[in-house]
Amino acid sequence: MSQAPRIRYAADIWKLPRVAVETAAGTAAADFSAGGWRPAAMQLQQDSSIHRLAGHTMGTAWSLRLPNPGYLPLDGVQALVQAVLDEVIAQMSNWEPDSLITRYNRAAAGTYLDLPPEFTQVLQAALDWARKSGAALDPTMGGLVSLWGFGPAAQAEQRPAAIKPQAAAIAAAMAQAGHARLNWLPGQALLQPGGVELDFCGIAKGFAVDWVAQRLQQAGWASGLFEIGGELRGWGSKPDGTPWQVQIGGQATREYAPLVVGLRSGSLATSGDYWHHFEADGRRYSHTLDPRTGYPIAHGLASVTVFHSECMHADALATVLTVLGPEEGLAFAEQHAIAAVLHAHAAPKRNAGAAAGPLISSAWRACFGS
Repeated sequence: MSQAPRIRYAADIWKLPRVAVETAAGTAAADFSAGGWRPAAMQLQQDSSIHRLAGHTMGTAWSLRLPNPGYLPLDGVQALVQAVLDEVIAQMSNWEPDSLITRYNRAAAGTYLDLPPEFTQVLQAALDWARKSGAALDPTMGGLVSLWGFGPAAQAEQRPAAIKPQAAAIAAAMAQAGHARLNWLPGQALLQPGGVELDFCGIAKGFAVDWVAQRLQQAGWASGLFEIGGELRGWGSKPDGTPWQVQIGGQATREYAPLVVGLRSGSLATSGDYWHHFEADGRRYSHTLDPRTGYPIAHGLASVTVFHSECMHADALATVLTVLGPEEGLAFAEQHAIAAVLHAHAAPKRNAGAAAGPLISSAWRACFGS
């Protein structure tokens, strides 16, 4: 099972593309697809005043690009980024035994926990999209995630994801979950009704991207591009005044060139099973579970990329559309004016001899064109 990041621009792939991808302005855009590069000097593609910082968090890597023409020391920036990410982990990581979310999940029935503003913001956003999508996203499915062999509990017990759970066990996990079971008190206190296991894997990473970007802007960095494992947010421009160029997720084909977008302000998040799936009994299973059924998604949607002003919402909506599938997902995107691109594993042909491209929402076309 591949764990390759979904949108890459790390130093190890800064090489010249085999085929230049032309932007609308006519300038060559960097091709960040791992298969489209050959060895070349990093300096040939990067302005020397754009400095890069990197690190690890949430089981993946983070990367930051900052225009720094004055060559200011960046030790404080590295520390700021890591401090913000460490705080997100302390609040929202199911993998940490002392995190706030873990303590809530282990709390006895009838227990109330006071929540910090960041945790509350993420939970409220997740619940809002849960209600709007008919529970295509549900932050209370931690128990179901573990049952399918994902998450820290399953890993600690060395339960392989390739073993399909019994239907009775799935039904029992579903009975313990459900966002409607959550109850709030004035002042942000959250009730543990008993057995609810929160899981923010479909939204916390996006929130972390937002929080880091906001803190950097508050510190005076007028432009930058920050990414965690494929979820990213850009603000401002490159030193030459052009937007950040990003190739979105999705597999290039002979008939279809990858989409490259110019990003001055906003976020992109990608969800899909190009990177996360397993096989059992000769069948491919996505790691994305459908909270409405308790089973992995079974449609032909391979990946979804969403553009939004906030990465938290882009992250959540990429998951929502992935669960809903091609037709229902595109309809939901149109209904809620969501800028999205949906890629199928094997797109049907529109007519003889013509290969179908991705499904692109009207809001995406309004932002970036076709």
